Amino acid sequence: MSASAQPPASLTHFSPAELDMLAKTADALSAYLGKPVLAEVALGDEGTEWVTFGVALDTDADETDDAAPHVQMGGAGARLLGGRGGLPDSDTESYDCLYLWAMQISLVEGERFIKLDQDGDECAWSDQLTDLLPFALSEDELPPDDDEDDEDDEDDEDGADDDGPGHNGDTHRH
Repeated sequence: MSASAQPPASLTHFSPAELDMLAKTADALSAYLGKPVLAEVALGDEGTEWVTFGVALDTDADETDDAAPHVQMGGAGARLLGGRGGLPDSDTESYDCLYLWAMQISLVEGERFIKLDQDGDECAWSDQLTDLLPFALSEDELPPDDDEDDEDDEDDEDGADDDGPGHNGDTHRH
């Protein structure tokens, strides 16, 4: 590949599965923080995509932390992921947001993803996006509820001997 040739989009852009993980992360952060978290995809100067995560600030709030980094997110033409923090006008209106962190794609081998902290410094990198996300996003099914435990508790209240082997049903106090 010559120096002027562009790498394929599969290397410079997030895949649909990766975008889905980033969307779920924004939604999970919204639920965890109890505030609207936006995730916006953009194309960097190098031709690689990055996603910025930010908490939409209340425009009516009396106090804002001006020392913390802010970003404008949303608005016309913005490519937002997930539930958009439940903000109704995110397609047309931009929001002043507290910058949380960003994820960018890198063309460096072994560092497909680079996470930038709140200061904009590289803080982590990996070939696997899941290694850098704040929540585990597995598709593993939860184990089924064990209703038998509830039934055992009811038996204990009735005085049934369900203490297991080695117990004679006497109450021991230590």
